[in-house]
Amino acid sequence: MNKTPTSLAYGPCADDIERILIEEEAIQRRVREMGEEISRDYAGRRPLFVGVLKGVLFFMADLLRAVHIPLEVDFMAISSYSPETRDHGLVRITKDLETPLEGRHVIFVEDMIDTGLTLGYLLRVLETRNPASLHVAVLFDKPSRRILDLEPRYLGFRLPDLFVVGYGLDHREQYRNLPFVGVLKRQAL
Repeated sequence: MNKTPTSLAYGPCADDIERILIEEEAIQRRVREMGEEISRDYAGRRPLFVGVLKGVLFFMADLLRAVHIPLEVDFMAISSYSPETRDHGLVRITKDLETPLEGRHVIFVEDMIDTGLTLGYLLRVLETRNPASLHVAVLFDKPSRRILDLEPRYLGFRLPDLFVVGYGLDHREQYRNLPFVGVLKRQAL
């Protein structure tokens, strides 16, 4: 799709968007489908949904509303810093889960899988807590950037290797509130 957002419709953040990659309606439709699939798969169980703040907030809120079985929710926060690249490096958990995972069916909710390194680390940490099951629900996947081989159980969209923002995805804490996913203009990087 080559639709360009306007600031009239989406506010001044939209001026930095080259084009819309995934429309709001397509995102909402896919999230509802994922919620229905999870509801079927976990019928009769009470899964614990775990998300990492802040990026997952929009997706997780919409996904939870689309799940029609009893559930629980918890959040983690992390920081990742590498002096050389600032992209990949040591992951530090800055807010841990409050809910014990032992014997629980856990659905780890992620906004995007890129290299897979951070997600792989977090899944290893959660596995040590002995959940009954641990599966991943991710809205956006960039398999071309993958370093660690991970395949989510629930997947929204596969994305090309472009710098995208919106629907929780940010660049320097901006653009999260856009209701679509768009490609950021080079001059905005």
